[in-house]
Amino acid sequence: MEAKTALSVSGLRVSYGSNPVVRDVSFEVRENAFFVIIGPNGSGKTTILRVLSGALKPRGGKVTVLGRPIGEYSRRALARTVAVVPQQVETHFPFTVRETVLMGRSPHLGLVGLEGEKDLRIAEEAMRVTRVADLADRKLCELSGGECQRVIIARALCQEPRIVLLDEPTASLDPAHQLAVMDLMERLRRNGRITVVMVSHDLNLAALYADDLLLLKDGAVAASGKVEQVLVRERLVHVYGCALAVDVNPWTGLPRVTPLPERYRALPEKKWG
Repeated sequence: MEAKTALSVSGLRVSYGSNPVVRDVSFEVRENAFFVIIGPNGSGKTTILRVLSGALKPRGGKVTVLGRPIGEYSRRALARTVAVVPQQVETHFPFTVRETVLMGRSPHLGLVGLEGEKDLRIAEEAMRVTRVADLADRKLCELSGGECQRVIIARALCQEPRIVLLDEPTASLDPAHQLAVMDLMERLRRNGRITVVMVSHDLNLAALYADDLLLLKDGAVAASGKVEQVLVRERLVHVYGCALAVDVNPWTGLPRVTPLPERYRALPEKKWG
């Protein structure tokens, strides 16, 4: 059976004042896919994520969420469908992990805004799935970066979304915590529960997990498709403006990208991949 479309973007244009930052971008994300947006700083990655979350209105183009124009969703309805894991999380507020996760229930609460037994059960399940249940009574400010990131993902899952948007969720984490976060999202995706759309600067991490990649340059699409189609050395050198080697990861058979310091650039090009 052909996969349905979770997100469809056509001719997207976004400007900040008179400065265009997204230029005629089009792509589709299949339901239950792991879709990663890559590109240099300032290429429009986070801006596109803000449009998909409903936080930013584009100047032009069309965005549909689960087959419905994004403008037809109320803020509450969109929050029940799309959850966001931001790049930076405020941790100085004295909320516990449980209180933080329960904030994800806001789109589902009534006028009184009080959580019921169902909300508490959903929060407990979100904490269990993200493996932070043992931290439930700890303050967010007491957690490590990796623990905090899993709590924010638990908060997003507490919204019971169909789509989760993540803005560089592993940027400040060590390799072990990077894998923990990425494996968690992959498990959720494979279980058929969510569609994952992630912005990342880590090309190799993207290669390991993405079903499809979208590569941006100066707010426009430089390439899109499967990992092998996008992570091509000549294209990456052009997009990032630096010397890169691309070879094959011996464990996965997928492309592996290595930035080349100046001292190694005199190597014969055939060794670059």
